[in-house]
Amino acid sequence: MMSSSSHAISPAVPPVLAEVVRSGFVEGSHRGTLVLLAADGTVELELGDPEAPVFPRSSNKPMQAAAVLRAGVELSGERLALAAASHSGEGFHLALVRTMLVEHGLTADDLRTPPDLPLDRIEAEAYLAAGGVRDRVNMNCSGKHTAMLAACVRNGWPTESYLDPAHPLQRLVRTVIEETAAERVLTIGTDGCGAPLMAISLTGLARAFRHFVLAAPGSAERRVADAMRAHPEYVGGTRRSDTWLMAEMPGTLAKTGAEAVQAVALPDGRALAFKIDDGGVRALGPVLTRALQLLGVEAEVLGRIGRAPLLGGGVEVGAVRAAF
Repeated sequence: MMSSSSHAISPAVPPVLAEVVRSGFVEGSHRGTLVLLAADGTVELELGDPEAPVFPRSSNKPMQAAAVLRAGVELSGERLALAAASHSGEGFHLALVRTMLVEHGLTADDLRTPPDLPLDRIEAEAYLAAGGVRDRVNMNCSGKHTAMLAACVRNGWPTESYLDPAHPLQRLVRTVIEETAAERVLTIGTDGCGAPLMAISLTGLARAFRHFVLAAPGSAERRVADAMRAHPEYVGGTRRSDTWLMAEMPGTLAKTGAEAVQAVALPDGRALAFKIDDGGVRALGPVLTRALQLLGVEAEVLGRIGRAPLLGGGVEVGAVRAAF
């Protein structure tokens, strides 16, 4: 059951963060909310109401992975990065999920992820062409679910109910989220993968990512951040912006979430979080690029992340561009 709060619905109309420009004509826009934090954690810029709660979706995965570590599971390297991943379903992702299941005495049948195809379109097309069918390992959250199940095995907790918000592991996830975001979880829903989805503000989300990059070495939060940054291809995939950003800007922590949520922290504590109101993922790259530029970032990778061309007859005739 979802709890209520006075911030459940923000009354203000979010500002336009991106414009859709075709043949020189603005044919649409994407509204959203954004917050930038300076290195000392103070708010440098806010657009819209970043104090209102949102569902961070998969941007909560670093906190979920940290809870698994706090529960006593020994994960590191690629395995820990995969525990915080929305993986693309590439061969190396799926192979490691299956390996981790075996290592913890589990099988794919223990997963409660919905059967799915690989998240990456190219991988999905190749998988279908080879005769593949939807299964639980393909689902982009299967690494996270495997890690959650490993925590249950480690502690003797029931595995069949590991997605119940009242389960000991999910209570621990809530604790990590509230501690790192420095605010209470106001609403609990259900994510696309079936896991409890805990709502916090975008400011809280940015604070949490800042906490992860500044946490003490050896802490659960810092171990998750270090694993994600060392193995970004396991967090996303070879054709994903989170991977490019972490690989080409060492020390950066980045994680997108469904419905066009993005959180990023730089190694000195600068951080950002935003959500595109209509869930339009095509606006993610341009908005992320502009937000990082406003934080003072200059990096070649931003040119690649920020490109969102519009085609007409197979030819580029416009683009989605940031509008702030």
